[in-house]
Amino acid sequence: MPASTRTFSTRLAAVPLKPGVYIHRDSSGKVLYVGKSSSLRNRLRSYFGSKKNLDAKTTELVSRIADFEFIVTESEQEALLLENSLIKKHKPRFNVRLKDDKTYPYIKVDLAEDFPRVYVTRRTANDGARYFGPFASAGSVRKTLDLLKRLFPYRSCTKAITGTDDRPCLEFHIKRCVAPCTGYASQVDYSKVIDQVLMFLEGNTKEVVSELEAAMHQASDELEFERAGALRDRLKAIERVYEGQKVVGLGRENLDVIGAAYGGEEAWVEIFFVRQGNLVGRDHFTMSGTRDESGDEILARFIEQFYTSASHVPRRVLVPEQISREQVIQEWLETRRDGPVEIATPQRGAKRRLLQMVSDNAAQGLEQLKLKWISDSTRMESAMSELQEQLNLPHLPSRIECYDISHIQGTNTVASMSVFKEGKPLSSDYRRFKIKSHDGNDDFASMKEVLTRRFSRLKNAREGGEENASFAASPDLVLIDGGKGQLSSAVEAMLHLGLQDIQLASIAKREEEIFLPDAAEPVIMPRNSQGLFLLQRARDEAHRFAITFHRNLRGKSSVKSALDLVPGVGPKRRKMLIRTFGSVKGIREASEDQIAAAPGMTEKVARQIKEHL
Repeated sequence: MPASTRTFSTRLAAVPLKPGVYIHRDSSGKVLYVGKSSSLRNRLRSYFGSKKNLDAKTTELVSRIADFEFIVTESEQEALLLENSLIKKHKPRFNVRLKDDKTYPYIKVDLAEDFPRVYVTRRTANDGARYFGPFASAGSVRKTLDLLKRLFPYRSCTKAITGTDDRPCLEFHIKRCVAPCTGYASQVDYSKVIDQVLMFLEGNTKEVVSELEAAMHQASDELEFERAGALRDRLKAIERVYEGQKVVGLGRENLDVIGAAYGGEEAWVEIFFVRQGNLVGRDHFTMSGTRDESGDEILARFIEQFYTSASHVPRRVLVPEQISREQVIQEWLETRRDGPVEIATPQRGAKRRLLQMVSDNAAQGLEQLKLKWISDSTRMESAMSELQEQLNLPHLPSRIECYDISHIQGTNTVASMSVFKEGKPLSSDYRRFKIKSHDGNDDFASMKEVLTRRFSRLKNAREGGEENASFAASPDLVLIDGGKGQLSSAVEAMLHLGLQDIQLASIAKREEEIFLPDAAEPVIMPRNSQGLFLLQRARDEAHRFAITFHRNLRGKSSVKSALDLVPGVGPKRRKMLIRTFGSVKGIREASEDQIAAAPGMTEKVARQIKEHL
């Protein structure tokens, strides 16, 4: 059983006010959580004091703690390193950590060899070799190796190089190796190839191009046209890659750009590597244990864990928002780099655009991760079975409909209906609704209207009326995005229609509580529950669909209102103006004479348009 606060009080008083790492364990001795602090006593006391300010995740953690221990360190930076080491070793359930944390692969160039190889390794050492990474997977690192092999003719064999072989292998004939094994390339010649590989991996593509151009011209001057032609072909290939690498507006900067998307128990982190102003690589990682964690904390945890093993720390790291413990982490990165490091969040310009692109990639990656999860039929069956049991449903919820309301300050109120069939989104059955019964921000009234409209059509279909397939289908579960109030509106709509067999539930976003009609207490499903994830996915889809519809309506209404305020401009003239100038912005930027010259316009109306716009 977890120990009580009173049990710990004497021990807590003896904990030093020094930096260090602490470890929480459960009754079986298993590590639940590893943390660090600049003041161990104060941090540990925060777990066992008042529970009012604790989030759901920490409350659950505290309820399981049976014992704790701590390790005092000399500084916060030392605590950071030790914490990462212990997280990697124990993989505690309540820590935010790189998912499937393991020894990540690197590219190794072993400079201790006379004819260095370029290969994959999962271990780094202070052995004089050059390491590049870590990469998220073997697939990521092999893509980079494939590119390198196409551009630079280094050897991929493991044989001892004597220079006395009778004939080269196939790689020489397809221009993928300079064949030092036969003596066709000396150690000096081969070293030049390896130097180019290193420069390319460091992002110094311009220097590689300059070297190859000089070698090509030299070969041409010496009438070695075959060698000059081979260098020309390699140069063109590298220039094509270089053109794709350049990031406009970054000059010759070295930086890492980090974007993240958060999705409940997991977060997707995308990282782009810019060297000498060139995008030399990108990778992505998933973080687990992110439920109830803020974005700034997840980003901080990723930076701590990634750069613990990264082969290079750049001068600048761009992040989408200010991270937790920024000063401590920045000072730690500076010791890793042995030079200044800046963690920045750009607000405008090329860096901001690049950061937005990385963040968009992270959002797309998380979406694909969710879709991959949904495509697993075994998981879906398990999720639906869990929902049937937890929500006391009479049938397996093979068809789930979720409803969401969207508006801004009561304008353009809309609703959406997402549909999941056998645990997968059925987008052909998605529907959108304009709210007609009122012109305000009454979510309860809006929800009642939408459900009345949708299920009156189901009732009509049951009574023999004609309806399309999406409205004629009976859902096994209707999920409302909201709390008890929205659920009450749904119940009222169903009672009014006389539909007693429709199962209802609502999901409140803050604590992910699930409310049921006639149940005093909400259902709290485990945070890693597959059933809960399915409900969250349905809710997120309904929200996305509603927001998209709302934006479209808002855009149309803004165009309409801007021109409707102009006297003398009716529907025909408005349509003609938009066709002629493309948008309200185009009309605003046009001169009075240009507007007057448009079909159906007069100088008087053109003058009024300019005055109003």
